[in-house]
Amino acid sequence: MSELPEMRASDTERERIAEALRDAVAEGRLTMEEFDERLDAAYKARTHGELTPLISDLPAPGAAPASPVPATGRVRWADRIGGPATSRMAFAFWGAFERKGRWTAPRQFTAFAMMAGGELDLREARFEDREIVIRCFTIMGGIDVVVPPEVNLQVNGFGLMGGFGEEGTDVDVEPDPSAPVVRVTGFALMGGVGARRKRTKAEKARLKAEREQARLERGDEGQGRKKLG
Repeated sequence: MSELPEMRASDTERERIAEALRDAVAEGRLTMEEFDERLDAAYKARTHGELTPLISDLPAPGAAPASPVPATGRVRWADRIGGPATSRMAFAFWGAFERKGRWTAPRQFTAFAMMAGGELDLREARFEDREIVIRCFTIMGGIDVVVPPEVNLQVNGFGLMGGFGEEGTDVDVEPDPSAPVVRVTGFALMGGVGARRKRTKAEKARLKAEREQARLERGDEGQGRKKLG
């Protein structure tokens, strides 16, 4: 911030700092205790001088984080394993829960839904360890678990008057030995738990662009051969 430290802060500026703190905890840069302390301080801050120290050791708000996927499209799994978990459980009763985007999945996560629904999306998540266990329990409800295509997914649960298992996928990639192992277990009573490997919209768009580029290159090569003939 270039403003004077004693200048009064606005609600918009406080919310911008709060958003930077949320990104930092999701990326594993802050522990939950540090996040709670700084977030509380951000909303209580009255001046820029009180806000600035809260993010002085973090990347500037709006700065693009290093992508875990290089230009080749291959995920650097070592960059996504490690760091403190940002959530360890989820509960829904007559409602819904959701964990998606940038968050850090713990070694063991417990999800419960009763007459409700839930979604656990690990496609953009970090992993506390190389192997994690997701325990899903649902009564007259449903829980969906979505993982990256390269992850080693193992589903072993029990369904009574319901379903529990791995759902079909159109992903044609083999699990990566260096990727985390995700074990989904638990039970479903008059409900369902489904786990599947699925690409993100961004990855689908990237693959589509690569195929289009390859098609155009093949067309150029064909035109060149015609000219030579």
